[in-house]
Amino acid sequence: MRHQKNTRKLSRTSQHRDALLANLVASLIKHKRVKTTLAKAKAARPLAEKLVTLGKSGTLHDRRLAVAKIGQRDAVAKLFTEIAPAFKDRKGGYTRIIKLGPRQSDAAPVAFLEWVDYVVEIEAPAGKEEKAPKAGKAKADKPAESKEEAKDSEEAEAVEVEVVDEPAKKAGKSARSKS
Repeated sequence: MRHQKNTRKLSRTSQHRDALLANLVASLIKHKRVKTTLAKAKAARPLAEKLVTLGKSGTLHDRRLAVAKIGQRDAVAKLFTEIAPAFKDRKGGYTRIIKLGPRQSDAAPVAFLEWVDYVVEIEAPAGKEEKAPKAGKAKADKPAESKEEAKDSEEAEAVEVEVVDEPAKKAGKSARSKS
């Protein structure tokens, strides 16, 4: 019987599971947010929080323990210099899990595992974005504000045309020379 055995096995051997969770936490440290299955996120959360606790004390021994757990020195360095100092005044609960719903391919529940202080940068909707003017339509869309800007835009158009036409000329010359 498995009474009070709280390890999530994730259908893997212990070595495979440890490597998976270490890589998942290292990715969380590097990218601040990881999209994974809900079961993996729930399994990785305690490891990530324990590593932040190690990072808050910042001793050499704690750094070596963290490297032993996740095996990536660059991730440990970022943990000890950036992430752990940000949570200096917080006593726990450094991560959050945001459920996203089922994955389309296999219907596995997917979630984001992210740091509590992570802020998502929202981009403007596609319809309201200002599109960059194309080289040929720059003059027709809006007049240049000054003569210098007009010269710059004309030079940019000329450069683009030269770059685009150059390969065609080379291809045409090589086709003629072969005939």
